[in-house]
Amino acid sequence: MITNLYFVRHAHSVYTPDELMRPLSEKGMQDARSVAQLLKREFIDHVISSPYKRAIQTVEGIAASDIELVNDFRERTLSGGPVPNFDAALQRVWEDEQFAWEGGESNVEAKARGVEKTLELLHTHAGKNIAIGTHGNIMVLIMNHFDAAYDFQFWKKLAMPDIYKLSFEGTKLIEVVRVGSFE
Repeated sequence: MITNLYFVRHAHSVYTPDELMRPLSEKGMQDARSVAQLLKREFIDHVISSPYKRAIQTVEGIAASDIELVNDFRERTLSGGPVPNFDAALQRVWEDEQFAWEGGESNVEAKARGVEKTLELLHTHAGKNIAIGTHGNIMVLIMNHFDAAYDFQFWKKLAMPDIYKLSFEGTKLIEVVRVGSFE
């Protein structure tokens, strides 16, 4: 029995320091409509999202009913405050998966929560097509658990939004396909 998880990295958002309520930009809203059109062809059985507004807005057009909010699919916390150079700070946590900036999560910590929830979904929604509105870094950390080819360099190439269909037999990853292109 094949279970398909469609990890949807949120569309472009307007930066605000309020991570939870940061909305999509006008372009992000247009792209979210395209995401909905693409995924409606995939016969999605259930829609799950990070509780962050930008992730919810990206997948809300797919949902036939309520979206299940799952905190474990929120973006990884890089640090407890601003970092001087975001790319360098992110590269550092990918180079040493145990390292965490003050107030932040290491790759090991963030990956553990994302993978645990992913494995739970594979059991509770076996044989279904599930769309998951999430964020780039946590998405790639989860993918990395199943295949080390999904790493920092892969993350750097992601678009906003981006969709990857991960197909599983039980908990074994059997295929990854990029769905659509938003570059």
